[in-house]
Amino acid sequence: MTIETTQDDSTYKSFSGRRVALVHDWLTGMRGGEMVLEELCHLFPDADLYTIVHRKGSVSELIENRRIFESPIARMPMGREHYRKYLPLFPWAIESFDFRGYELIISTSSSVAKGIIPPPDALHVSYLHTPMRYIWDMRSDYLNSERVNRLGRFVGGWCAHYLRNWDVSSSARVDQFIANSKHVRNRIWKYYRRDSVVIYPPVAIEKFTPGTHHEDFYMTASALVPYKRIDLAVKACTEMSKNLIVVGNGSEIRYLQSIAGKTVKFVGAQSPAQLAGLYKKCLAMIHPGEEDFGIAPVEVQAAGRPVIAYKRGGVLETVIGEGENRTGTFFEEQTVESLMAVLDGFENIHFDPEVIRRNAVRFHSNRFRQEIGQLIETCWNQSESRKSTT
Repeated sequence: MTIETTQDDSTYKSFSGRRVALVHDWLTGMRGGEMVLEELCHLFPDADLYTIVHRKGSVSELIENRRIFESPIARMPMGREHYRKYLPLFPWAIESFDFRGYELIISTSSSVAKGIIPPPDALHVSYLHTPMRYIWDMRSDYLNSERVNRLGRFVGGWCAHYLRNWDVSSSARVDQFIANSKHVRNRIWKYYRRDSVVIYPPVAIEKFTPGTHHEDFYMTASALVPYKRIDLAVKACTEMSKNLIVVGNGSEIRYLQSIAGKTVKFVGAQSPAQLAGLYKKCLAMIHPGEEDFGIAPVEVQAAGRPVIAYKRGGVLETVIGEGENRTGTFFEEQTVESLMAVLDGFENIHFDPEVIRRNAVRFHSNRFRQEIGQLIETCWNQSESRKSTT
């Protein structure tokens, strides 16, 4: 299956000569959020970029090769290396930027970037991956972890309360919200009481191809942090003596290694080519967390392999769990027992690699670029129309 990768620059032409700013939480690596930012850089090649901190060389060349402005946190002790420790200062940091003179501001955020203070006449469009999960619905996962002491829980609870108030109040500064899934659209309404338009994130489908055979291992690919629930996959595969390859790094790695059996292998971060190779050879990807969208499950489907996922969140919009066009299967409860019940007999289910890949193709980058370009242009025209009637 071939995919056209031609670039539509109609949005850029519409805003040529106008000052455009892009705002991103932080630039410390290439993950799903940075892929969205990269597409916006394609659409607006002359836009300036604002961020809390920037580790040079950590993102793609397209992102690196533009004017990047950092917040004061980058100049604080160990600010770029340990910026998360400055979390209570994030609202102040993102509000410190001066956007006077910009006509269009596009923020991409799962933290505080949407909280900028735009000029009165500027249009602010916010692509929201999620309202901050660690202060809203998943605060207990972070604060009640066995690896957080009593003082940490107290300070974290106070900080979350403060950030929730700021998060709600700053949402009023956004003219148009874009949600990365229907799941996130519901969360934006729940916490901000704001409507949003759903535009799924871009996935580089062309980088993945189905293989001719698979091997005897399951895999996960994720940041190793508490809410991803990689512990469920590690425990289930250890108990059932099934081979599991864990891709990724994070704060949970030592804990996960301590509960892993001989059939579980930790390989750390992988290059894009290495990851593509694992995708096409695995029996399936195990996806035990509740994600807002989840790019990795789409990538593995682009390689023709199925997904075993917890039946919550954005994965319900990307994986087909039943019928002749099924691309994976779900487990109902976020428990080891529920996952083991699905793993038992999973290898007897037939999946068609071409059907699986065809499902992934609908999330291709070209579709994202066209949809978000059209929406931004519509919002701009509406904004200009309002100005002309006041």
